Amino acid sequence: MSNLFTRTQPANRNYAVAFLAGIMGGLIAAFVKSGTEGVMPPRMPDRVAPTVQIIQDMGIDMHNMVYTYSDQVVNWGGSAVHILFSIVWAVIYCMAAEIFPKVKLGQGLAFGIGVTILFHGMMLPVLNLSPALWNLPFDELFSELVGTLLWMWTIEVFRHDLRSRLTKKSDAEFQ
Repeated sequence: MSNLFTRTQPANRNYAVAFLAGIMGGLIAAFVKSGTEGVMPPRMPDRVAPTVQIIQDMGIDMHNMVYTYSDQVVNWGGSAVHILFSIVWAVIYCMAAEIFPKVKLGQGLAFGIGVTILFHGMMLPVLNLSPALWNLPFDELFSELVGTLLWMWTIEVFRHDLRSRLTKKSDAEFQ
């Protein structure tokens, strides 16, 4: 357990590249997560998406948060919250990876499992945005887990690739 919090040398860290990788990886990973949800819907049809519920709870009318694309009305509000969530957590992950190499365990998949437990297991039920984890159908749990793992792995691929391309160096712990 003691090596879990082993830190890299400060001189080997590159926060600017980590921040950029977090923004870019988070944006693309949000689309990966949305694509996963299109194939494996993450909730039963009778429930509102947590991102939509958050916006409605803030008193914002979701019907005003639309645009038309290819003759279809698209609600951008929930997607915007999802994308922002993805970017924020991707930046947190990429910055943490510069300091704590173990954050990248399993190419970031351990971090993804942690995010799944934190949000879908704890935060969403506490905020009444989702039933407790043990009351969710297997299909929903499976969709969230697979989607979150693909989301996190996409962020790690961006982080690793952009760091090596832009710095011409390996990760901070290997320098």
